[in-house]
Amino acid sequence: MHITSPLHRLYAYTGGKEFNPALPTAVFIHGVLNDHSVWILQTRYMAHHGWNVLAIDLPGHCKSEGPPPQSVEEAADTVIGLLDAMKIDKAALIGHSFGSLIALEATARDAALHPGRIGHLVMVGTAYPMRVSPALLDLSVSAPFKAIDMVNSFSHSTLAPPPSALGPGTWLYGGSKALMRRVLASNTQVNLFHTGFKACDDYRGAEAAMPQVTCPALFVLGSADQMTPPKAAQSLIDLCGQAKVVKLPAGHSLMTEAPEGVLQALKDFLKP
Repeated sequence: MHITSPLHRLYAYTGGKEFNPALPTAVFIHGVLNDHSVWILQTRYMAHHGWNVLAIDLPGHCKSEGPPPQSVEEAADTVIGLLDAMKIDKAALIGHSFGSLIALEATARDAALHPGRIGHLVMVGTAYPMRVSPALLDLSVSAPFKAIDMVNSFSHSTLAPPPSALGPGTWLYGGSKALMRRVLASNTQVNLFHTGFKACDDYRGAEAAMPQVTCPALFVLGSADQMTPPKAAQSLIDLCGQAKVVKLPAGHSLMTEAPEGVLQALKDFLKP
């Protein structure tokens, strides 16, 4: 479905169900050069088990309009605008990588605006600071396809992780590269790769944001993650008053390498 918010017209995948104002809403936020489809297993399950699902494409990505966010803070304002536009009064924010920082910042900001509206925060494959090497930042501009190959090598625990979320015979490594190339091509005006990576690298607000989060927070981390190693999330965990940590045998692409594990972690954390 498309949603007209105060800032942008956004696309959100609903898991195949109509939006029901009486139900709580899970908002899923993807990472750099991804879109709503990375959450396919988790969103389909939750949409059929008591939740509204809004798995968004960030502005300027794929089916969503507007300029892509230049910062984590700008993207967080987009998420808050989405909650306002849909008149949501009970939400969980679930973000991966870049999306995890957006979810954190949005939760902190919304706590001051609408206390209690966001009742759960989930940060998947997160780190702080989420630094990106200067060489990779440069390659995202000068040789984006080479950078995509590098990121995918770092994002999976092996070059041939077992097929899972998308069914038998799926090559997760190749599928991830194809998705990133498609997302990159979806915006011919702005380099989504460099813009997203720079926003991650520039973000310095987590130390101020995390103490403002009053709801429980779940950290889902990959034990073989080379992009955001588990130890890189420890500073956020230490700052969180109500932290739960789940480590899964996977790399950075947790939703497809360990889809059942991610789903189980969500199910346990989001129980009524």
